[in-house]
Amino acid sequence: MSEQSLMAREIAEIPAATERFLERSAPRAHEIGTRLATLDPRVLVTVARGSSDHAATYWKYAAEIATGRPVASIGPSIVSVYGARLDLAGQAALAISQSGRSPDIVALLDAARRGGAETIALVNAEDAPLSQGATWPLALHAGPERSVAATKSFVVAVVAALSILAGWTRDDALARALNDLPARFETALEQDWSAALETVAAARSLYTLGRGPGFAVAGEAALKLKETSVLHAEAFSGAEVLHGPVSLVGEGFPVLAFLAGDASRPGLVEICERVAASGGTLLAVGDAGRGLTLPYAPTGHPITEPLSMLVSFYAFVEQVSQARGQDPDKPRGLKKVTETL
Repeated sequence: MSEQSLMAREIAEIPAATERFLERSAPRAHEIGTRLATLDPRVLVTVARGSSDHAATYWKYAAEIATGRPVASIGPSIVSVYGARLDLAGQAALAISQSGRSPDIVALLDAARRGGAETIALVNAEDAPLSQGATWPLALHAGPERSVAATKSFVVAVVAALSILAGWTRDDALARALNDLPARFETALEQDWSAALETVAAARSLYTLGRGPGFAVAGEAALKLKETSVLHAEAFSGAEVLHGPVSLVGEGFPVLAFLAGDASRPGLVEICERVAASGGTLLAVGDAGRGLTLPYAPTGHPITEPLSMLVSFYAFVEQVSQARGQDPDKPRGLKKVTETL
């Protein structure tokens, strides 16, 4: 029997890492949320790259749904390459990073602070420059992550951002759902997606679909398929896939759809039906009425459900990587800390 990969071990740690964050940092997250309620920003910006940017997209949709305030991602090159000065007086900036050491991310959050924004940094490495330069640093406590592909740190970053949101909006139902997540994630890791393994492992290309927070999860899933399995994967909003990309869906083309139990589900089911009618092989996380249904662990709250689906996907994509003859711990051409300018 081959030795278990670091990635598989870190995925297995997701429930414990989530519980550790909730025990150690949830009060601080609530304090930050209370500060946002007092600040009452009209606009929020996010600062992140890679997997962390998908976590920021998850926050974007959740915050916009809950507060109606626009949330926008600022490209780090605006500051690090183009030297722009930001005008964010009275607003808020949220940065997310596992390492907290990428120079462009650090520079952008610093520019946001100098531009008048209240700055928040969600960082797994507590002594990182990004934390030291933020008004409100928040430690993720996910524990060391040695596999290049971020998994447990991504999940905990989303939990941290949602914890801030629960404090900001005084949403007790969301706070309870977050406290229940360690147990939900244990169940999520037990879900069997082996029926989809042969299809995905043999694919040359595929699409991932989602809407709202589910779109952020689709983006993260596509990234993980690329970096761990050397498989071309592209993420689309369920609505956007019909505006051109569906023309590439031919016989047997795999489409992995995340159908969370929120207001987007009926429309996404209809879109899945149209994609499947084009000849694609539909793999649906949640019941789409056709295609292969992949099981998931419901969380009892529409905002947290896509994250549970992603935990099951993480366990699956590690298996896909192995099945394609790749080393999930050492993706081709990548390293753990990506330092960009």
